[in-house]
Amino acid sequence: MLPEDTQLISVDDHVIEHANVWQDRLPEKYKAAGPWVERNAAGADVWHFEDTIYSNIGLNAVAGKSKEEFGLEPLVWDDMIPGCYDPAARVRDMDTDGIQAQLCFPSMPGFAGTKFAQAKDKDLALACVQAYNDWMIDEWCGYAPDRFIPMVLLPFWDPQASVTEIERTAAKGAKAITFPENPVALGFPSFHSDHWDPLLAAAQDAQLPLCMHFGTGGAPSVSPDAPFAVAIALFGMNSQFTVTELLFSPMFRKFPNLKVALSEGGIGWIPYVLERCDYTWERHRHYQHLELQVPPSEIFRDHVYGCFISDEGGLDALDRIGVDAVMWECDYPHSDSNWPNSRKMLGESLLNIADADARKIAELNARKLFNFTGGRS
Repeated sequence: MLPEDTQLISVDDHVIEHANVWQDRLPEKYKAAGPWVERNAAGADVWHFEDTIYSNIGLNAVAGKSKEEFGLEPLVWDDMIPGCYDPAARVRDMDTDGIQAQLCFPSMPGFAGTKFAQAKDKDLALACVQAYNDWMIDEWCGYAPDRFIPMVLLPFWDPQASVTEIERTAAKGAKAITFPENPVALGFPSFHSDHWDPLLAAAQDAQLPLCMHFGTGGAPSVSPDAPFAVAIALFGMNSQFTVTELLFSPMFRKFPNLKVALSEGGIGWIPYVLERCDYTWERHRHYQHLELQVPPSEIFRDHVYGCFISDEGGLDALDRIGVDAVMWECDYPHSDSNWPNSRKMLGESLLNIADADARKIAELNARKLFNFTGGRS
């Protein structure tokens, strides 16, 4: 079970950027192109970036509301509780929930900065990435360094510029990188190519794991008339595709110290996917000339972390996954979060898990992966 003195570390939460994040930090020549905020004629707050308007100021930012009140988009910041966008209020909400630390994904740019990757002006896009990273490290995490784990965006459309940004932000205290789970879906080369090698080498050298949040490679393909609930239920499939691509790619052979977290992908599917990958490797590696010298499951346990909110099936199969490859997440302020009852519900989920393993899942694996000591001497 979960020991009482465990300091919960959530490896997937979300921050709603306040309206002036970029206007306070962009060079003057870029401010008109944004991002900037306007309240439109319908009374909704919207983001402007270049010539595009984005209405999702805070996707699913519904913490504090009943399930009957959930929706995909708050219309204005006043529709959200302050913890969504104010670090002081977020810390109070974490205290209420019994959480020591959080790793927060962005909102306006997309979870991996995909909106900036789509920009026409890539110099503007790079400036936006840098401005976000400075805000995340200096203002959001800087408010309470023992409570927030700094994760940064990359100008991933340019691997060499990404190397520079990795080096710059690592020197400022970055602990993680958010990165697309499927670059091909965004029009970029795959993990099987050497396109990403400079970026991956820099991430390895800086000891910054890549956090691949489901949905950063697009939504699952479902029937055009299906309710969005179908896609919501299937988003974890993205992580299954991602990990299979990664395990059969040369990434971890080239970069033996690189780590990847499958953010919000769940863990219950991992035993099957690893078994299937090993079976495929054993039977097909010779005529396909696969360069893998060990079963994919071994590579997984050395490099990949599964992340879950609530996953009873995965916890029941923990011996087949490996307790060292599992981390917990809260997902505040999204609708999958159990705030303000996260600690209670996680404790109930871990009742039949050995104390030492429960502590690894809830705290120690995250501390090791992100080299984070906040809250512990």
